[in-house]
Amino acid sequence: MPDSAKSLRRGWTTGACAAAAAKAATSALEGQGFPDPVTITLPKGETPSFELAGTAQGDNWAEAAIIKDAGDDPDVTHHATIRTRIARAAKGQGLRFLAGAGVGTVTKPGLPLAIGEPAINPVPRLMIDQAIADVLTETGGAPDLDITVSVDNGAELAKHTWNGRLGIVGGLSILGTTGIVRPFSCSAWIASIHRGIDVAVASGTPHVIAATGSTSEGVARALYGLDETACLDMGDFAGGVLKYLRRHPIPRLTLAGGFGKLAKLAQGAMDLHSGRSQVDFAALAAWAEAQGCAPGPVAQSNTALEAVQHCPALAATVARRAQEQVLATLQGAPVEVEVIVIDRSGTILAREGFR
Repeated sequence: MPDSAKSLRRGWTTGACAAAAAKAATSALEGQGFPDPVTITLPKGETPSFELAGTAQGDNWAEAAIIKDAGDDPDVTHHATIRTRIARAAKGQGLRFLAGAGVGTVTKPGLPLAIGEPAINPVPRLMIDQAIADVLTETGGAPDLDITVSVDNGAELAKHTWNGRLGIVGGLSILGTTGIVRPFSCSAWIASIHRGIDVAVASGTPHVIAATGSTSEGVARALYGLDETACLDMGDFAGGVLKYLRRHPIPRLTLAGGFGKLAKLAQGAMDLHSGRSQVDFAALAAWAEAQGCAPGPVAQSNTALEAVQHCPALAATVARRAQEQVLATLQGAPVEVEVIVIDRSGTILAREGFR
């Protein structure tokens, strides 16, 4: 990684902050007081500590607040106050998640949460669950609790996100898959991609993987048994990979990603970030009709995931068209390309073989 990227300070996701607040509140509810700082374990084993920004307690409930530090990432929720309230619930209920002030509610299909659910994503829910379990394992308390997450000024902050278009109303989403916010720097990230290609060329690596995320990278690695050193940290920067490979070719490229990201690539986008490119649902509907599917439901879909659920054959079209875009960008460079389209769980939806 170049020095410019190394100098950027990482931070913590809203999900990590909510989990830490949940652990502190549960501790207080169980009569153990509010630990400050409070330490949690992230999905990959790191154990950061968080200072509390506020506490409150009443009959059968306790609440803790943490101010999010997003590091050097230009995150809309940097310095936002994340609050988690833990309240005792009926015996046998288990854990129930609720949207407090500033946290949105899901109102449309196509997201990884059911309609009507608070917009607290699956991994943050697991992190909160684990943080609570860490306390209850020690105290012997019952895991029958209502968990209310709120974000101060969250409804206003949400206006600066894509939540409204996705049908998340009333506030922000509680996000994070690793608990860590890695600083976003286009130039630093693209420079690191270039260095990865340089290393692969210099070492004679015959086959590399460029993936939009860790799930798709894992799927591609499992197919070929490749070491992580053969993986380019592409993320959203398809153009950063392909334009450099055009000048510094590697014999084989496996490009893997989720349906939504690769749909944008198939439609010609080279920057796949949600803030800088969007899926053209009218084009998806036309492709679906060509596959014999009803175009209306696809055109009216809220997300790309919903669109492919209406017409599963779209995945093969996206894989083929994405491959065509990749080859066109490579402009005849001696690189064979395959494209793999996956869903959120890592299941392969379509695969366009090397050519």
